[in-house]
Amino acid sequence: MKISILTLFPEMYAGPFDHSIIKKAKEAGLVQIRLINIRDFGLTRHSTVDDTPFGGGIGMVLRVDVLCAALKSKVIDSEATHIVLLDARGKKFDQQKAKEFKEFEHLILVCGHYEGVDERIRDYVDEELSLGDFILTGGEIPTMAVTDAVVRLIPSVLKDGATINESFSLLDDSQNILLEYPQYTKPRIFEQQSVPVVLLSGDHASIDKWRKNKAKEITLLNRPDLIKKS
Repeated sequence: MKISILTLFPEMYAGPFDHSIIKKAKEAGLVQIRLINIRDFGLTRHSTVDDTPFGGGIGMVLRVDVLCAALKSKVIDSEATHIVLLDARGKKFDQQKAKEFKEFEHLILVCGHYEGVDERIRDYVDEELSLGDFILTGGEIPTMAVTDAVVRLIPSVLKDGATINESFSLLDDSQNILLEYPQYTKPRIFEQQSVPVVLLSGDHASIDKWRKNKAKEITLLNRPDLIKKS
């Protein structure tokens, strides 16, 4: 899989993409990540990429001609290309969307910009996404999060089965999406708090039942919106 990110600040990605799972996935050839510096397509000798908004207002708006030049360079080179603009106006990104994205040969993520992007760029992207109901200074951090969520789902990046019984993938008998159940490891007792006895029983049926019940309890407490209303 190939992931291309159009950004004004490619240097921001050095840390997040050079460690842990993403680093291993890159080294194994399971994913290629390309950073496209939007400023390389800027105008005039100052590499201008934005301008003041028509109609007045505070802030600068990323120019549509600059972004299109970046998109039309050599970024799009696959039939299975999907272009996503990270923008506060977009639909909320979730685990299901991450699963959809991993199926594309080439995923292109476009970072939003301070005050915004020229509205006409929306004609050149396939969809718009947001991390949630809050505002960030740009699309760089959201593209890091999306990339991480997608890469870990690529086959062979993690151990088989590692992404099945986790939050937003775990289902109950009614096909409700659940948050993950509690996990424990050594020591067995820490500051008078003991690991639940059922997890030490070796009775896998009882353990499975306990985990499902706990997962539903946690979901009802923290994310009741995930449980279908009867």
